[in-house]
Amino acid sequence: MNIDLTDTTSSQLNAALIKARRAVGSAVGMVLTLVIVTDEGNHYDALRAASEASKEHPSRILVVIKRPGRSPRERAMARLDAEVRVGADVGNGETVLLRLHGELSAHAYSVVMPLLLPDAPVVVWWPEDAPAHPAEDLLGTLAQRRITDAASTEDPVATLATRAEVYAPGDTDLAWTRITPWRSVLAAALDQKHTKISSAEVEGEEYNPSTELLAMWLAERLSVPVERVVSPGPGITAVRLTTENGVICLDRSDGSLALLAVPGQPDRHVALNRRTTAELIAEELRRLDPDEAYEQAVRHGVGNLQRHRAQKKGHGNGGGEAGKARKPETETATKPHKEERAGKAERAAEKGS
Repeated sequence: MNIDLTDTTSSQLNAALIKARRAVGSAVGMVLTLVIVTDEGNHYDALRAASEASKEHPSRILVVIKRPGRSPRERAMARLDAEVRVGADVGNGETVLLRLHGELSAHAYSVVMPLLLPDAPVVVWWPEDAPAHPAEDLLGTLAQRRITDAASTEDPVATLATRAEVYAPGDTDLAWTRITPWRSVLAAALDQKHTKISSAEVEGEEYNPSTELLAMWLAERLSVPVERVVSPGPGITAVRLTTENGVICLDRSDGSLALLAVPGQPDRHVALNRRTTAELIAEELRRLDPDEAYEQAVRHGVGNLQRHRAQKKGHGNGGGEAGKARKPETETATKPHKEERAGKAERAAEKGS
């Protein structure tokens, strides 16, 4: 059921929600309020992902679409248009699209506050254009969890440095959520093979924030030098841990199926599909307490990683012996090639700082 309201108020919206709930006979117990702050161009994809995630986490979804206007007359007006959606088409829960026109776009807090579910957690998600300090944003102050996405910014690596400076308990980023399967597989591999690790290498696309976070997580957890290698992608392509018994290699060249090679054990395939936004949001909504692992990783700093651009042939041949063979190729490169790579690494670091 859809109810369109033009030039409305928060009290009228609450009345429309009650009417829609009674009309469809909805009796689903909602567990949280998810506030999505976006624009007209991006709200469809964000709402679709949130609606899919609500099948696992029944919630009231408030989509805040700011339309400040272009002309002085449009900027001076203040009008709230809304659309209430309740029923199977929008997942488990309720959806309210809030279009804030003119001067009202600067007062989203006052519009959202009366629409929050009572005594339920609040999560705020910025799919694009997140504030520089999410915890100090007025909408951010309402939330137990604040979700951003460094991958949507113009300079993701520099954004990670900013996130580290302004981190507050409850902050998280979808770039971190994307590496959960990688962290799980690597942690399980190290649990099976107790050995001393001397160094690590993380390979992935340039300016990919998930690759940077995975490298920082390994550097912080293992207290070893971690080299950040640039590859054509897609996303993260490989992780290599140098141990006293050989190289543990997790290689994913096609973005879906990875090959895990552990010294002394047979190679095995691991599913590491690149997940949808809906799956990422659903994971974030499973836990609403502060993510200390994310805090420690992002605060480790991208500047503490060794960096160079990969000059490797045969990328995508999998792990095992192929994964072990790629390391010496870098180490035995000629001096001019090393200097060329160092120059590229310095330029890349300057862009990402």
